[in-house]
Amino acid sequence: MKSCLLFACIALLITSAPAQNASSPRPITVDDYFQTRDVADPQISTDGQWIAYTVETASLKDDKNETRIWMVPSAGGDAVPMTTEGNSSSHPRWSPDGKYLAFLSERNEGKTQVWLLDRQGGEAQRLTETIQDVDDFVWSPDSKRILLVLQDPSLDEKDEAEGKKKCDANDTDCKAKKEDHKPRPIVVDRYRFKEDEIGYLDRRRKHLYVFDVASKALTQITSGDFDDDNPAWSPDGKQIAFDSNRSTPDPDRTPDSNIWVVAADNTDKGAHLTQVTTNPGEDHSPSWSPDGKWIAYVTQLDPKMYIYATHHIAVSPATGGEAKVLTRTFDRMASQPYFAPDGKSIYFIADDDGTQNLCSVPAAGGEVTRTIGGRLMLYDYSISKAGDIAAQITTPDFPSEIFTFPSGKLTRVSHINDDFIHQVKLATPEYVTFKSKDGTTVSGYLYKPLDYTAGKKYPTLLRPHGGPVWSYYAEYTHLAQLMAANGYVVLLPNPRGSTGHGQAYTQAINADWGNKDFQDDMAMVDYAIAQGFADPDKLGVFGWSYGGISTDFIIAQTTRFKAAISGAGASLFASFYGHDRYIKDYDTELGHPWVKANRAVWDKVSMYYRVADITTPVMFQGGDVDWNVPILGGEQMYQALKVLGRETELVVYPGEYHEFKTPSHLKDRLERDLSWFAHYVKADGTPARPAETKKPN
Repeated sequence: MKSCLLFACIALLITSAPAQNASSPRPITVDDYFQTRDVADPQISTDGQWIAYTVETASLKDDKNETRIWMVPSAGGDAVPMTTEGNSSSHPRWSPDGKYLAFLSERNEGKTQVWLLDRQGGEAQRLTETIQDVDDFVWSPDSKRILLVLQDPSLDEKDEAEGKKKCDANDTDCKAKKEDHKPRPIVVDRYRFKEDEIGYLDRRRKHLYVFDVASKALTQITSGDFDDDNPAWSPDGKQIAFDSNRSTPDPDRTPDSNIWVVAADNTDKGAHLTQVTTNPGEDHSPSWSPDGKWIAYVTQLDPKMYIYATHHIAVSPATGGEAKVLTRTFDRMASQPYFAPDGKSIYFIADDDGTQNLCSVPAAGGEVTRTIGGRLMLYDYSISKAGDIAAQITTPDFPSEIFTFPSGKLTRVSHINDDFIHQVKLATPEYVTFKSKDGTTVSGYLYKPLDYTAGKKYPTLLRPHGGPVWSYYAEYTHLAQLMAANGYVVLLPNPRGSTGHGQAYTQAINADWGNKDFQDDMAMVDYAIAQGFADPDKLGVFGWSYGGISTDFIIAQTTRFKAAISGAGASLFASFYGHDRYIKDYDTELGHPWVKANRAVWDKVSMYYRVADITTPVMFQGGDVDWNVPILGGEQMYQALKVLGRETELVVYPGEYHEFKTPSHLKDRLERDLSWFAHYVKADGTPARPAETKKPN
């Protein structure tokens, strides 16, 4: 790929940020995690005049999270709240005629439904009333219909809809019967039968329904023992493209999702579908060309490489036929394709070298160019009918905000986090490159302490990332800023297995976890020591998810670290087969653990068998209902180290999935991390265990 157009984006981002308070900007604290607001999901109106977006707030006082919808003029100006406090709302979408803003909300403790705001004013009105939650929706081009994604209702939801559990306000007998309702047994017969934040998976599937706004008639247009996702209306409103794994005999066993098309007026629940793609890998996220002749989508070409395979942008005739992969030579993870209004090019987000940029490729094939580039993190975007762009962007020195791109100039239009940024002094990370043990060039983000003085050595924390197919990006990171504010050098490496460097780099750890990625992580430690600012006698390591797994790999292979924290990690992987959600990953990458020929690779990646080599004091953390990487992994490592008489601790957070949500638990984790490293890495006399965190009044 050529250098492309950068449009001086970095300079524009810096100048758009407010100057820090000249009086006394202070170091960042634990509680500042709850001062920042997560600004996301920018949706520009069809006429390009307004941008709706969401703002999520985590409240320590109420110990909960809340999301509201705001609106701001795309030309800049005061933002207007569109939804009230006290009721979370999300997924704002403008009607194509510009009259309405629809969104999802679970109000009055009911089901998540589509609500409607008249652009001329007034209170939000509930539009849908399905017996199950609405998972997603898309407006039709004429604004008269909405495509809903609904999961088949449960037996309890059907009972409630039939009135068996509905109670009159004064019907105490009915209420008593409802309270006495006994949970039904869970019957499992699927190959892949678990999912984090859901639990056991039954045969209920997600299907597509057309909802008529005027009559409120609901028509199911797809069905079967398949999940149907990511619907997109054709420009003439007659057809709907979607992605679905309909492979036989069992879609649970393969990654073979394809793009399909169904008539919007289908009354036989999808008996007549057009299969647009036939690639044996994963095809998803369809987007129609303005003339309705083509569909762009994301494709994964190498099913054997599964999670390690690069995702490309491809285009196919809407009626099916030969597909053309447009980004094959680009060799970077691509997502969220949308045709430009003139149909000549396709926008997409590219994951490249620790950044995410908005790129474009000619629909007929050609060279990739950057529309919004530079060392930044572009999470999401939308395009108006005239080609106006609204994007969610963050940089290392500023949390997410909403930007527009008039006349090729990146301009910030939301100011949700301005007050917070005025208060604090932030570390500016360096993006560094270094050589690994075998000569491979590796990169990562390096934070120096706020009080950094040249020539002085500082305690240093290594933070392996999760995934493993993921990356550290040019984005605001509270955790790294917090550790830098507390006097640490912070290392965020992107070792092999990471995205942003091509498929060969990513797949280098296929069935070989804890080897090349371990070497690359340690190479960043050695780089920081060689530069003279990392103290080799005061090293700590901590990670979450695959970062927790990497932490286990690291402390089982070296004694260089004075302390470790392994969050949501695992090590004895054969015990996770059939217990977590990764059955397809295990089958594809490691094979069946009971097959003798596969045992060597299972044993190789299971650092549990080297637990006796671990002498590093280590704390294990996790949620008790995490079915992504279950707490079992932490329990096994904790128990083994306890048997061996090593310094260890296990902290289990009730009611938490893989991604923690409860503010008081997030605060507790941060405080425990600081105390653990202060005690063992800094050795400053701080107790290893902080005082118990009480729920705020």
